Amino acid sequence: MNYEWDFGAVWEYRQMLLEGAIGTLKISVVAILAGVVIGAMLATMRLSRVKWLEYPALWFTEFYRNTPPLVHFFWAFYALPVLLGVSLDPYAAAIIALSTQSGAFYAEVFRGGVISVERGQWEGARALGMTPARVLRRVILPQAAQRMLPPFLERSFELIKTTALASTLAYSDLLYKAMQVNSITFRPLEVYTVVAGIFFVTLLALSTLAHLVEARLSRHAEPLAG
Repeated sequence: MNYEWDFGAVWEYRQMLLEGAIGTLKISVVAILAGVVIGAMLATMRLSRVKWLEYPALWFTEFYRNTPPLVHFFWAFYALPVLLGVSLDPYAAAIIALSTQSGAFYAEVFRGGVISVERGQWEGARALGMTPARVLRRVILPQAAQRMLPPFLERSFELIKTTALASTLAYSDLLYKAMQVNSITFRPLEVYTVVAGIFFVTLLALSTLAHLVEARLSRHAEPLAG
């Protein structure tokens, strides 16, 4: 193979790729924040043991965990406007798809973290006269948070990668802008190598930072455990 690499053609359109990267960052941050809120609500419903709250939350999480993410994007963009009688732009549809599917996964992360704390912790705190709300806030959640962190971060990284599907709705994310650059330069190898590099460097940096935070939390937790 005698292929001559030419990243100069891609560099000329760096502004377009930068705009796409900003678009990806924007929907990632909003979807993570909205997903955390949705996930916390669903986890609370699952833990409530009230059937009319628990079952809808269970069905919601199972639906999103067992259907392809791309279907969520198409459903939000094409089907939801038919049901609601309103039109959604690509940004709104992408946020709805990402936040609901991430909320379903975050719900399991939060629920798993809470139920992983030994039952004796609840009983011991209650024996000291603490209210259920205070037990949860002062005893259970601090321990659960540390256990939630690794799967929470992993799911967040997956969400950032899933944002690439927003390009199917013509949302101006990094991949969509890359496709535009490729249609101009006809250099797919260079264009998509740059896109892969941007995702790789970004997620590697975030992963490294997450490991540092996790290690720091573990060091602080050891004296308490002892």
